[in-house]
Amino acid sequence: VFEGVTKDERFDANDHLSTFLPQGHEYQLEVKNGNRVKKAKIIVEKRVGPITETIAAASDNAVSSNAPTNNPSSTSNPSSEANSNALAELAKYLSVPREQRPAFLEQPFSRTPLTKAEAEEAKQLLWKDHSEKIRMSRAMEMDAGALTIDGLKMPFVIQKFGDRPESGRSMVISMHGGGGAPTKVNDQQWENQKKLYQLAEGIYVVPRAPTDTWDLWHQSHIDRFFDRLIENLIVLEGVDPNRVYLMGYSAGGDGVYQLAPRMADRFAAAAMMAGHPNETSPLGLRNLPFALHMGEKDAAYNRNKIAAEWSVKLADLQKQDPQGYEHLVKIHSGKGHWMDRQDAEALPWMAKWTRKTLPTRVVWKQDDVVSNRFYWLAIDPADIKPRAEIVATRTGQSIDVQSSDTQHVSVRLNDEMMNLDEPVRIGSNNQSLFDGKVQRSIAVLERTLSERGDPTAIYSAEIKVTMPPSGDPAAVEKATSNPSGADPTSGKK
Repeated sequence: VFEGVTKDERFDANDHLSTFLPQGHEYQLEVKNGNRVKKAKIIVEKRVGPITETIAAASDNAVSSNAPTNNPSSTSNPSSEANSNALAELAKYLSVPREQRPAFLEQPFSRTPLTKAEAEEAKQLLWKDHSEKIRMSRAMEMDAGALTIDGLKMPFVIQKFGDRPESGRSMVISMHGGGGAPTKVNDQQWENQKKLYQLAEGIYVVPRAPTDTWDLWHQSHIDRFFDRLIENLIVLEGVDPNRVYLMGYSAGGDGVYQLAPRMADRFAAAAMMAGHPNETSPLGLRNLPFALHMGEKDAAYNRNKIAAEWSVKLADLQKQDPQGYEHLVKIHSGKGHWMDRQDAEALPWMAKWTRKTLPTRVVWKQDDVVSNRFYWLAIDPADIKPRAEIVATRTGQSIDVQSSDTQHVSVRLNDEMMNLDEPVRIGSNNQSLFDGKVQRSIAVLERTLSERGDPTAIYSAEIKVTMPPSGDPAAVEKATSNPSGADPTSGKK
């Protein structure tokens, strides 16, 4: 329900660790100090607090840490010795063989507040350890040219073009057509896709869909396969995580329509060729340049008409939000479902873009396939609702979050976004949800790295807030740095 770290006796005795709990429930309180644990029962019948528990001194290897509070006047100034100990303990922990390591979040160093420089050093230690894990555990699957997740198998081929830039290679994921057809038909479409495009530079990755269903490229397992593929190639092939692109033809174009909005924070740009969007929304494309190529005569399933409709939708979205929704819609005159490779112009168009890793505005629209993280926002899995929408904007040290159908939102922060040594304000509808200082922690660094394996999308602090009901006073649930050649075909629509 809630967890946090108290301040020790060097601080004001009235500076409590606080949370809000619904009345009429029974809770178990568990207090830990190093290797010592004390438990007690709490029944919340009315407004109570503070609750005081006395616990024996921690063992010698315990490291004190400080949790942020909702009080903007309360500051934490952890000693440099405590921080140095945390980094030393992290290095010691990472030196232990992986299978022998105790639970990460049980280590006191994971919650010790860090300075900006220390957070950067901890990030480098964690990334080195993560890279070693990928090299040891994923090299064989890459050599075999197939990933297996939850009993499903996704074969793939890789082609390399040009010399590797100093910043790393670009990567293009190219999805084949077919769908809703016998295996041999989809296999042939995969073969076509392998030779359909060439790059000026980069790694051209052509996966074979794990299934033969009509929606072969936008089922929920595709997100996990692509996450894993990107994570592997960042380490094993030196891919620049800010230059990963998505494209697909026919049924592969269906996949781009669906995947690009819901995985927008993974890609630098996306290109849809001859596909159908089904029910998906373009709202999530706010920070992802999106190209749409369609034959003028591609009338099956009204693909051409819907492409024209999306052109209007994207133009309207960009008119309302001029800093977002970069797009290019090209209707190829006289062409049907097969565009005679004229759509290949999408490749140089995509290549000019790099990913917006930390956009100032995020529009997160959940699909029927949902996720718990999008740019610098996150949601607990239990709180996710299909089709829910969150819009968040950051300006200086302030962030405004709007949502009518998501109760709890976590805002993740790092020192590239704002000055974490100064107070941060999070609000909604002119109501304050959090106002105060946040703390960097190794726990948040480790968690946000392990989620994606993306070294450029790691956060050092996190604030979880409760969105206020319309017309009611805002409430803060929690404000802690939680460690815690053939013409491609398309399938049935």
